[in-house]
Amino acid sequence: MPKTFNFIEKLREVGLRPTKQRVNMCEVLFNREKTFHFTINDLVKMISEKMNQKISLATVYNTVHALEKKGYLKEISIDSHKSYFDTNTSVHHHFFDEDTNELIDCDENDIEPVNIKKNITGKKINSVEVLIKVASDNQNQKKFK
Repeated sequence: MPKTFNFIEKLREVGLRPTKQRVNMCEVLFNREKTFHFTINDLVKMISEKMNQKISLATVYNTVHALEKKGYLKEISIDSHKSYFDTNTSVHHHFFDEDTNELIDCDENDIEPVNIKKNITGKKINSVEVLIKVASDNQNQKKFK
């Protein structure tokens, strides 16, 4: 059974008016069994399909970034042009499949601890999160002439 969240209070806490669209967006994001990864465009499509309503890209963008700023979502930058968001805000690693554009959680036990040999003076390391980009091994595919 999914946890019940007080979406209205959550939205007010991040400084947003709890409109019906935003409450519905929170239901899509947080009222589920498992955490998941999404892009802003993915979320617009999900809301449109699950809630059978249109929502502006700007509303989704602003709401997602407000939730991320308060720690309810985590942003994972794939490169300078693409970001995903994760409803699992704990420290964990990811695979990114460049063929399918899918972001996949990587079990902590599958990666040896990262050995940082040098740190910035006066700073402490808060966390280390690894993004592993994978793609098809084209060497094993037949070449056509």
